[in-house]
Amino acid sequence: MLCAFIHEATQFNPHGHPGAQLADLARRIFQVEAAAIFDADLHEVYRSGEWFDDVKEVLQNICLFGTATDDRETGLIRRVLQMGKLPIGAMLLRGETSVIVANSIASIIAITFDRYHAFANESRTENARQAEQLRTTVLDSLAHAYKTPLTVIEAASSGLAAMGGLTPTQAGLVSLVDEQAKQLSQLTSRLLTTARLEASDLIPKIEAVAIAPLIDDVMASLREQLSGFSVRVVLPNDDVALCCDRSLLVALLTQYLDNAGKYADFGTTIMIQVVEESNAIVFSVRSIGSTIPAGDYERIFDRYYRSSASASIAAGTGVGLSIAKRAAQAHGGNVWVASDAKEGTTFYASLPRLPKGVASP
Repeated sequence: MLCAFIHEATQFNPHGHPGAQLADLARRIFQVEAAAIFDADLHEVYRSGEWFDDVKEVLQNICLFGTATDDRETGLIRRVLQMGKLPIGAMLLRGETSVIVANSIASIIAITFDRYHAFANESRTENARQAEQLRTTVLDSLAHAYKTPLTVIEAASSGLAAMGGLTPTQAGLVSLVDEQAKQLSQLTSRLLTTARLEASDLIPKIEAVAIAPLIDDVMASLREQLSGFSVRVVLPNDDVALCCDRSLLVALLTQYLDNAGKYADFGTTIMIQVVEESNAIVFSVRSIGSTIPAGDYERIFDRYYRSSASASIAAGTGVGLSIAKRAAQAHGGNVWVASDAKEGTTFYASLPRLPKGVASP
């Protein structure tokens, strides 16, 4: 009988939960009056035969307290389903069977449950990967689709402004169109960067990059956003350089500086600092303004997440800081933030002097 139970138990489709089938199988093969099985992970009970109303509570207690008994008076056989020392469920039989057989049934059910959960986790992981890949593909396609009409709008608004002869109202409207088109263009560029960074096969294009001119280029691209601030750059020396993907580092620092421009108090100083360590170079951008709650330090780098403390201060998509995080991770680096009312908010990014597995150029 035990061999038959083992054979049939291993034939179940791992993509469907085997609980109900196992309960029926145990009852049929071992000719017990009733069988009930509890899956602690799903918090579900699978039963065969007639059972009392509180059977779920009984099974939960068996799992929780590690109860394994054979009650001859009531005919109830209780067993904990375990993988190693970890309880994953419970089994309750009503009828007559030996201790050895009851233990074997419980072991086989535990193995079958574990097999099911392993397949289920693998399936969920694969589905999540495919969904993320689809999202990235759609994001990339939409961003490219928006680029052409935005370029046309910007060219048209610039042409209207250059023609002259506009009334103040018309000039103001043209200026507004141009300003909003530029903002949309910047957002589109970020979405394209995000799509690239989310690609599973992203390989940084490593080259020796001089840091000082790179920072100058980033500041120039954000001239309007930073116009109301004093920007201070602190470098260990004018010749500091790093082996990295230049475009990814530009994307990272652009997000940090743009973020500072959004949330810093007008007229304050934004400081960009570069510190050389033995195996890494640490970039930081500090600003004085709204602070970030400690509980948001980790989540603020998640895609689409915006801290409740700053969401009402400036418009945003929650994409920027996730780009910075992914850019650092692509190099084998990491990002973090520190924030308080006295010292201000500082975003950090540590990049190894030479990304792991990359030969020096």
